[in-house]
Amino acid sequence: MDQPRVFRIQPVDLRQLGFAVAAADYGSIRQAAELLSIRHSILSRSIRQLEDRIGVTVFERSGGGVKPTPAGRRVLRMARLILEQVDVLVATAKSNGRGEAGHLSIGFCTSISAGNLRATLIEFKSRFPLIEFATIERSRTRLATALRNGTVDILVVTGEAPLSDSKVRPLWSERILISLAEDHPLAARSTIYWTDLRNETILLSQHDPGREFEDLLISKLVSPGDRPRIERHDVSRSIIKSLVSMKLGISLVLESDIGASFAGLVYRELRDGSGSTRFDFSAHWRRDNDNPALEGFLKLLTERYPSLASGD
Repeated sequence: MDQPRVFRIQPVDLRQLGFAVAAADYGSIRQAAELLSIRHSILSRSIRQLEDRIGVTVFERSGGGVKPTPAGRRVLRMARLILEQVDVLVATAKSNGRGEAGHLSIGFCTSISAGNLRATLIEFKSRFPLIEFATIERSRTRLATALRNGTVDILVVTGEAPLSDSKVRPLWSERILISLAEDHPLAARSTIYWTDLRNETILLSQHDPGREFEDLLISKLVSPGDRPRIERHDVSRSIIKSLVSMKLGISLVLESDIGASFAGLVYRELRDGSGSTRFDFSAHWRRDNDNPALEGFLKLLTERYPSLASGD
């Protein structure tokens, strides 16, 4: 049985394509060689080799210089496209390596309507416009899973580390506020104390950080008789705000939650004898994550919150 015939395609050198384009641009092999600082014979031989390999005469040669043939014009058009794509490839690879381009996924379970996380994301996008970043809002449990399996690069959350072996960088803290209908009796006060909540109904989302708010309530009001009634709803924070505006109760929020205005609601600082109550935020990422885009984000966090940066 006859073996199929194998055609061997001679590889085309990118340098040969560049030489051909330069000769076409200047209309002269000699002038192109001078401007490229190479010998005329080398450039001429390279173009001949290109023509041999592709089986097309690219230039008509004369004493006045070179002129592309009809077939050569098509070859030169494709050569320019190839060289441009190679330039893009090299530039993209360098940008990715420096962390100037690429992809970064950021997980959180708080609001970005206001506050430090929002400001950080805006500055990051301004500083690294070529980096595509995805924001992922999930429960702490689901975010921990995503961090463990590598689908999320970094988490910005409150509370304890989601993974025991993750790297941690403390960031900022946010005051805890109370949201209530604008005509609620407590709205007339500029400051509200935890003990003022004992006869109220507190509406909390079962989503994070609702459970942390509930734990905090219990720690601040140790006696069961001093605690307000707590209603847990399997809805988002925005729906909780709607329920508060319907005067079904009041709720607890972080400072970053108040950027999204909601008709009929007001916010007041919640304090105890020592002052305002705050939740601490920190960043968590895997030790083996070598994403250059993550390095840029961590550098930005260090610059914005230098007094708290640690955990390296």
